[in-house]
Amino acid sequence: MNFPENLKYSTDHEWIRVEGDEAYIGISDFAQSELGEIVFVDIDSEGESVDAGEVFGSIEAVKTVSDLVMPISGEVLEVNEELEDAPELVNEDPYGKGWIIKIAIKDASELDNLLSSEAYKAEIGQ
Repeated sequence: MNFPENLKYSTDHEWIRVEGDEAYIGISDFAQSELGEIVFVDIDSEGESVDAGEVFGSIEAVKTVSDLVMPISGEVLEVNEELEDAPELVNEDPYGKGWIIKIAIKDASELDNLLSSEAYKAEIGQ
């Protein structure tokens, strides 16, 4: 499994890649492998401000549906439109083409509450 060191991770298995005052969010390689084949990504929070710990959408796999939880507070600027026709990108490239949302960061200090790659690996027993 792959856990890029330039990302931060939440205990809810989301990753976040910060680019200035914006960030991309997706689910970890571990999460996508646990979910199995992803068939639908449902994001209904575009344009909304969502607090850390709140649900910003859901992800549906063949066997289950899971909530997507915001790792930090922010405004949802963009949803990855490619996932509408190709939700399997989350399985194939979870840290690249499989990103889920782009946000405007509300409070950068919340990043300190997230896990490093090493801490996340320990959290999931890797």
